Amino acid sequence: MHVPDGFIDAPTSAVTGVVAAGALAVSLRGARREQGGTSRADEADRAGERTAPLAGLVAAFIFAVQMLNFPVAAGTSGHLLGGALAAILVGPFTGVLCVSVVLLMQGVLFADGGLTALGVNVTDMAITTTVVSYAVFRALLAVLPRKRRSVTVASFAAALVSVPAAAIVFTLLYAIGGTTDVSIGKVATAMIGVHVLIGIGEAVITALTVSAVIAVRPDLVYGARGLRQRLKLRVDGALVDAPAPALARTAPGTARTSRRTLWVTGLVASLVLAGFVSFYASANPDGLEKVARDKGIDKKEEKHAAADSPLADYGVKNVSNARVSGGLAGVIGVGVTVVAGSAVFWALRRRRAEDVSPASTGL
Repeated sequence: MHVPDGFIDAPTSAVTGVVAAGALAVSLRGARREQGGTSRADEADRAGERTAPLAGLVAAFIFAVQMLNFPVAAGTSGHLLGGALAAILVGPFTGVLCVSVVLLMQGVLFADGGLTALGVNVTDMAITTTVVSYAVFRALLAVLPRKRRSVTVASFAAALVSVPAAAIVFTLLYAIGGTTDVSIGKVATAMIGVHVLIGIGEAVITALTVSAVIAVRPDLVYGARGLRQRLKLRVDGALVDAPAPALARTAPGTARTSRRTLWVTGLVASLVLAGFVSFYASANPDGLEKVARDKGIDKKEEKHAAADSPLADYGVKNVSNARVSGGLAGVIGVGVTVVAGSAVFWALRRRRAEDVSPASTGL
């Protein structure tokens, strides 16, 4: 669903750019709360401190999995959007930033998604998918049993809904600022229909990934916070909540895998997916590309400003072997994304620590 330059007119692209910039500013503030800091002693901040390193990894993992197009129907493929996965693992505000980092790397380095359409893509693929999926996720958790399995079920449903929601938003943007004269009814039918199918793949990938992380480190899953009942201690005949450190020590399976091991495992998995498995991804056009070709939306598509990038189209320039070229591009992409993402989230965490330091609070 990466929208190229030329699909949406300049005024609409400019407005979505302003919307995206405003949403990113709000997300930066919200992510600071989600990531927490090092100077606060409450449980929520300790959880945020644990998830800060995970955020950069989530961005890299989304980049890697987006390279794995899977076939859906009638010569069409799809790939992960990642909004639901990011929101559930590291929080909705942080999730918007994760997907936005991925979109920026893809647009600038790989000529995937137009640069003038960056606001459109952030609005559609980062903001819409994250907001819609997390709203569905929280609504389902409110009625499902307070168990880890419920998190997986809610993750599946949230991801499933997020993809056609993004298709609807693209259709609305096209209705406002589309550059070709194509029936909006036809665009909506084609876009929503194919992206419902793509949503199934998104849901499976999201649910499996969330389930895998919960199995080894449930304390690192933002969406699972609060589901675990606090440990009770009997003091003078009355039951009281145990302190957070005691809860962490006694919770079964919480520290089964260290944060460093999880991070390294996730990074290696991302490198393998992008550097090797991506060679076997479907070569069919994705949902938007297929609809654009069939309906004529792409008549005014413009050449990408980064079309001459050494990594354009996910290949390394002057490397003739397609397998090696694509694999190297994938590895470079994962590396750049994890560095860029981690830098953003470490900076947020440091800023949060400064905001709550004794000097800043007058203590």
